[in-house]
Amino acid sequence: MSQRSDDALVAIRQIQRRIEIDTRKLAQAAGLTPSQLLVLQMLNERGQTAIGDIVKSTQLSNATITSLVDKMVDRGLVSRDRGSTDRRRVWLTLQPSGVQALKDAPRLLQDTFGQRFDALEDWEQAMLVSALERVATLIDAEKLDAAPIMQPGAIPLADPAAVDPVPTEPEPQS
Repeated sequence: MSQRSDDALVAIRQIQRRIEIDTRKLAQAAGLTPSQLLVLQMLNERGQTAIGDIVKSTQLSNATITSLVDKMVDRGLVSRDRGSTDRRRVWLTLQPSGVQALKDAPRLLQDTFGQRFDALEDWEQAMLVSALERVATLIDAEKLDAAPIMQPGAIPLADPAAVDPVPTEPEPQS
């Protein structure tokens, strides 16, 4: 490998470590994941919100939101109620302990990134997005489902494709 590829790998690892460190800091300060904090922030800004609206806004899957909401309900951070007119619709409401968790939480890494990124010139933003998309392609990650949230994700080991998502070439037919 060349020095430039080593430099690129170091930069990728630095980003990965920053995400891990900030996620740990958030967990220690408020006992939350970045995704949970994002949901709490949304509820704080919007008031009672339907789970479907949170799924759309966060770009996280229904299953992911359901799992984090279950954990937040268990901790008393939010309450979950069925709609009175449409029982299929589920509403979340921020509870006082959720407000306290927001006060205890440090600023999210993606908020800092977003503020600094938005301050860049348009051409520089486009260049960075293009370079990051190219890096994603180089490591066969361009088709992985991802939300705009900086947090390390657990790999479900029951899904072998999640452990090795690199596409394989089909066997030649004889």
